[in-house]
Amino acid sequence: MKQTAFRLNAIAALCACWPLMAFAAAETAAETAAQSAETPQGPLNVVVVTGSRSEHTSFDLPAAIDVIDASQIRDTQPRVNASEALAAVPGLVARDRQNYAQDLQISSRGFGARSAFGVRGVRLIADGIPATMPDGQGQAATFNLDMAERIEVLRGPFSALYGNHSGGVVQLFTRDPKGPPAIETSVSAGSYGMRKLDVNAQGEANGIGYLIDVSRFDTDGFRDHGAARRDQAYAKLTMATSPTSRLVLTASGLRQDDTQDPLGVTWATYGRDPRAGEIDTTDTASPQRTLAERYNTRKSIDHKQLGMTWEQRFGANRLQVTAYGGNRRVVQYQSFSRGFQAPPTHSGGVVDFDRDFLGFDVNWRDVRELGGGTLRTTVGIDAGRSTDSRQGFENFVGDVFGVRGRLRRDEEDKVSNLDPYLQAEWERGEWVVTGGVRHSRMKFDVADGYLSNGNDSGGVRYSHTTPLVGVLYKVSPTLNVYASAARGFETPTLNEVFYSGAGAGFNFNLQPATSTHLEAGAKAFIGSNMRVNAALFQVKTQDELVVDVSSGGRTSYRNASATLRQGGELSLDADLGAGWSAKLALSALRAIYDEGFGTVPKGSRLPGVPKTSVYGELGWKEAAGRYGAAFEAIGNGRVFAEDTNTAQPAPGYAIFNARAQAKQEWAGWTIKEFVRLNNLFDKQYVGSVIVGDANRRFYEGAPGRNWVVGVSGQYQF
Repeated sequence: MKQTAFRLNAIAALCACWPLMAFAAAETAAETAAQSAETPQGPLNVVVVTGSRSEHTSFDLPAAIDVIDASQIRDTQPRVNASEALAAVPGLVARDRQNYAQDLQISSRGFGARSAFGVRGVRLIADGIPATMPDGQGQAATFNLDMAERIEVLRGPFSALYGNHSGGVVQLFTRDPKGPPAIETSVSAGSYGMRKLDVNAQGEANGIGYLIDVSRFDTDGFRDHGAARRDQAYAKLTMATSPTSRLVLTASGLRQDDTQDPLGVTWATYGRDPRAGEIDTTDTASPQRTLAERYNTRKSIDHKQLGMTWEQRFGANRLQVTAYGGNRRVVQYQSFSRGFQAPPTHSGGVVDFDRDFLGFDVNWRDVRELGGGTLRTTVGIDAGRSTDSRQGFENFVGDVFGVRGRLRRDEEDKVSNLDPYLQAEWERGEWVVTGGVRHSRMKFDVADGYLSNGNDSGGVRYSHTTPLVGVLYKVSPTLNVYASAARGFETPTLNEVFYSGAGAGFNFNLQPATSTHLEAGAKAFIGSNMRVNAALFQVKTQDELVVDVSSGGRTSYRNASATLRQGGELSLDADLGAGWSAKLALSALRAIYDEGFGTVPKGSRLPGVPKTSVYGELGWKEAAGRYGAAFEAIGNGRVFAEDTNTAQPAPGYAIFNARAQAKQEWAGWTIKEFVRLNNLFDKQYVGSVIVGDANRRFYEGAPGRNWVVGVSGQYQF
């Protein structure tokens, strides 16, 4: 444990020294490429669209942005959770909770770490269509990883241009269908009864392309009462409607029936058995059951959506229209210890909502010469709306728990946003200057049809303007330095306004958190085969949203005082020659309450946020790509579970993984195999924490040593 702490403290010191490292890298690059007139091109300098909203090399963008390519996502992974690939991104923490009822935990520079379920504080986008609702709550499970071409991860000030809950942006792009028709089947299996089957087909001819994918994933679960089944489907149709225009249609679906929820456990229970559930001490059965077993905690999800993107080019200019709509149905059975003695104001332990959502984004990009340079301007408007028919029921009938009982809640909740935005980039010589502004208007409306406990009908309006400015200077073809600043904001999600600390009524008095982001960074090439990115940042936030009361299956929130986030990130991506490659991602983050509030003293660390994290990888691939192997190392510092920092923090840890892959081609067939061995040294550690749980059931254990194998076969006609 002391050795792990020493390593993680060394990481923080290394991040603090990034300016010297970047300068040294630049000097070396200048010596080795003194005659070069262009920035190195290739896989180390990819084209991205996140941040600039148009094609832009990542090296010349004044922002911290990383790209995970298709091989990292698909070749040696079961493609079940986005966290499989996101571990290699500095500044981002993506945790597999071993709980498919609650989805991943994803945070960017500490934003989103408090989310009890799903993703908040970070915008999720797939093929240009939001996977985040207007209130800021998103679900990473809707990402189709089987068809992913790349994932772009944006952090820092530029994220503010995506509006509410944009502490970071994670954007997935599926591959475009091309070439002759092809069909592919892949099968994977692993520890704890994990198995997955995926079938897809694609093709393109005469400007029309199609892609269809269906998959089924099953697991018995690492944690007790953690079994899940997930069915996923995706379809994509691309059409060249003219020589200068393109239409893309997408459809996707996600279905999970009775996905078991293992819940969190206390530190004592975790220490006894990281797979065990928390015993319900009020249970009259012998032996006593766990809370998850007694209440049969579970969730069913049925998510369907359609999307359309049309793009018309006029020379260098472009008009783009995106529209989407869908439905999400969720039924969740929770546990709460009060059982049939729940107070009249309690909304019940069964959540049932049916959500219709839709939205659009229309933007125009203009490119012209101005002042001896090139000006690129994007102006647009983004709007979204979700409508929930929401009911709550008691989770018992008589002395039988885990079943639907009496109605305790009946309402219609509407959330909408309307956001005009403007972004401009002017490039001349060595200088790139970027500016932007977005004005967000949010509306929450509640129509309460359950009047036995009073009328909670009402609404609240939020509005905020988020400006951005960034400057990049090209010191040489192999070294760029930049600085950027922005204002951001984060409204409460719909779930966070459901309750007030004083009672069951809606908390319409919650205010949005507002933040000021500053970042400085450097991007350098060392020769043509190594790239180094480094960034320092600071974020000051007012009115941070924190847990007020969490009890009886109900959590209320309040606005805290100021918080401060300061940190550094360093990443390295290198081709070492002879088939060898290396990756390194280091992060250090000091996230504290800059002012005390209630019983929380000034200087307390924000819960759910590790101080340091590291990812390292050393890989080898045979020249023809037929064989390959890699060794991975992942480490995280300790994580506090609540605001006062008095509860036992989840200890820091380091784990190591190994993987190998192979590929054969024969008569139109491409066969691929892979094997992974995760947590080689069988380290016991807490994979994630549930922030602020009043019962102190904060901890969710991670698997020990585990394995995954997979094989796929593709035939191209």
